[in-house]
Amino acid sequence: MRDARPTVSVVVPVFNSALILPLLVQRLEPVLAACASQAELVLVNDGSEDRSWDVIRDLAQRHAWIRGICLMRNYGQHNALLCGIRAARYDVIITMDDDLQHPPEEIPKLLRTLEEGYDVVYGVPQSEAHDFWRRVASSVIKLALRGAMGVRVARSVSAFRAFRSRVRDAFGEYRGPFVCIDVLLSWGTTRFAAVPVAHHPRALGTSTYTFGKLIAHALNMLTGFSVLPLRLASGIGFGFVLFGIGILAYVLIRYLTLGTSVPGFPFLASALAIFSGVQLFVLGIIGEYLARMYFRMMERPTSVVRETIGFEGEASYERSAALRSTLPS
Repeated sequence: MRDARPTVSVVVPVFNSALILPLLVQRLEPVLAACASQAELVLVNDGSEDRSWDVIRDLAQRHAWIRGICLMRNYGQHNALLCGIRAARYDVIITMDDDLQHPPEEIPKLLRTLEEGYDVVYGVPQSEAHDFWRRVASSVIKLALRGAMGVRVARSVSAFRAFRSRVRDAFGEYRGPFVCIDVLLSWGTTRFAAVPVAHHPRALGTSTYTFGKLIAHALNMLTGFSVLPLRLASGIGFGFVLFGIGILAYVLIRYLTLGTSVPGFPFLASALAIFSGVQLFVLGIIGEYLARMYFRMMERPTSVVRETIGFEGEASYERSAALRSTLPS
């Protein structure tokens, strides 16, 4: 009898998690054995400064279902995820963090929801184990995602997600240096869902995501995958045109009714400062988009692979045009 359980690839970006990885594998193994007919774990070392790659190699040598990719340097979480997603072999791809804040035991819940006809399912924390500023930054990112993705579930995104591997066909040829997996997923489907899951404190160490990095990521999403800032700039410009017309009408009416113009240098200086500030703001937004075009023209890769383990004899890995371009010659 054919096994009705799905085949599952778990992709985990790794950064300075040498001490956590054995525990992650220990908890993942029984979960995947119970809910998947075939499974693999793809660990992507994103330029770690500790012994993470040594640990990945050791795990891959001891477990045939584990494969490892070591990137040349730190490219960022989403770039590392994209590399691992392109290397995944099975029908369902699950992404999760390496710090065990996403409990592996919640994976079956994502898979059950996926079987209801969705293409992407997010595991939304019931209560996040983050500090106040991290929660504020996460809220800003979700607002930015709503503008970039254009789907309602954007407010519920998380790094704990399951999706059908065929969705990646929509971004198989993506080459931009700025990557946002959630936006790329929205290029392939609108069938999104979200389910509540547990969210645990980080097992070891501290997060490398600072408030500033999260805000910068939100700005990258808005200017890299959405025209919302340009529309905002147009709206602000139009609003201040109306404001300027109102000032002109006030000056003319005062002159015609009272025979005097509006007195005082402060009024003129304030008006000039406002309009100059708006112009610089709009030019700054346009400059961000020009910078994105410039980086695209440079054709910088999303990531470059230094070394792999567990891919020996895997023709599918070498055949992937998207991943082949990242392999060292």
